[in-house]
Amino acid sequence: MQYKSTRNSELRLEASQVITQGISSEGGLFVPEKLPDISSELSDMAELSYNELASKIFKLFLTDFTDEQISYCVENAYAQEKFSGEPVKLKSLSAHDGNKHILELWHGPTCAFKDMALQILPYFLTVSLSKSAPNKEAVILVATSGDTGKAALEGFRDVPGTKVIVFYPQDGVSPMQKRQMATQEGKNVAVYAIEGNFDDAQAAVKKIFTDSQMKASLAEHNFMFSSANSINWGRLLPQIVYYFYAYFRLCKGEGLAVGEPINVAVPTGNFGNILAAYYAREMGLPIRKFICASNSNKVLTDFINTGVYDRRRDFYTTSSPSMDILISSNLERLLYALSGENSTVLSGWMERLSARGYYDVGSEVLAKVQDIFFGGCCDDSATAKAINSIWHNDAYLLDTHTAVAFDVYRQYVEATGDSNTPTVIASTASPYKFVSSVLGALKPLNIDDNDEYGNISQLEALTGTKAPSQLKNLRDKPVRFDVTIKNSQAASYVLKTLGIGE
Repeated sequence: MQYKSTRNSELRLEASQVITQGISSEGGLFVPEKLPDISSELSDMAELSYNELASKIFKLFLTDFTDEQISYCVENAYAQEKFSGEPVKLKSLSAHDGNKHILELWHGPTCAFKDMALQILPYFLTVSLSKSAPNKEAVILVATSGDTGKAALEGFRDVPGTKVIVFYPQDGVSPMQKRQMATQEGKNVAVYAIEGNFDDAQAAVKKIFTDSQMKASLAEHNFMFSSANSINWGRLLPQIVYYFYAYFRLCKGEGLAVGEPINVAVPTGNFGNILAAYYAREMGLPIRKFICASNSNKVLTDFINTGVYDRRRDFYTTSSPSMDILISSNLERLLYALSGENSTVLSGWMERLSARGYYDVGSEVLAKVQDIFFGGCCDDSATAKAINSIWHNDAYLLDTHTAVAFDVYRQYVEATGDSNTPTVIASTASPYKFVSSVLGALKPLNIDDNDEYGNISQLEALTGTKAPSQLKNLRDKPVRFDVTIKNSQAASYVLKTLGIGE
């Protein structure tokens, strides 16, 4: 298995090279030369444990890794002490219909779905470095809308041969997300708040990645850039696994026959999580429809409905901050596939987005998008209503992002009448990461904006649920990172952090 770039179809690199680099030199994203078809093997795979399934899928894509290296990565990343048993859990809701199934992806160290990839990416990267850049130290640059930052910091904490630098929007993450990052332990980590929104942080990081002078400065000191965002194939690959796992759990526990289709609903910001489901479908997993759920920053909803991607719009700070994004980087990978892997056409769209703020993919590609995707959005009021409704009808507590997915799934059923297809709804974070918004949806008058931990206690008492200990224990951790910078200063702070700048 080799890899090419969305903006250079002639390129061919090994898996270890693309994981080490993160992004292609011309700004494109790495994609597999060809996706493997495992549709004929689904029945044989249905009884595999999570770790066995992950190893089987990784071997298809990481062909320059040995079997022993893949086993080493999987067993260390998904150890029971990190995830308390199987890394993901599938919960079925019985109220109204029996076709809604919640894929809980937040039982890892940072209580968010990013752990599923960012616990294993450090192992992928260290193995890759030993193959493709044995004398280099990797500098992991991360732009985060909340969850990726903490998951990357925790995943790479004190990993030899790596340094991790995270940038997040100053007022664009929840108080709990901010505290998770500000109190992060480790000798090789650094965190900076950026004035502006996530797109400002992401633009700053992308600019650094493609700055030849910056790369030369790092090379002089035996550093090289890599990424922990989902632009890195090593971040995206692990996410494919849990859609197969969810399907097999439905076959085992809910009477689904192997080969019967499901729908997948995903709260979507940077498009990586739902793209992983698309890749699973292309590999043979029977997914009928992808329900792409956005909050008030509905650039993806509008794109799916019109074929025009237009970031020239107001930006909203919402109760689901990990989705507060106007430039969904991973959409580039989908459009590359749907355009017939035409890197010239794809590059033109991306150049127009950068120069003019929009692009139009035309009727042919739009028809392909709409054949498999449904796009919907909801505002904070509808998000709160979904949290309240699911709690009172199903006694299940949603976080704000998963609530967006539930509301858009409701819209999908109303629009299509398709309530019979079993639907897996990706649950991306513990409700306690967004405790003020969740508590406010249930008991609006109980919120104390200045007492996040008091709100945790109230939500526990109200619902009889328990907050994860790793969140409750943050109260007593000292703040290590409290610097706010302009996005134009990001490059200089990278050099300063590495000890090679003023």
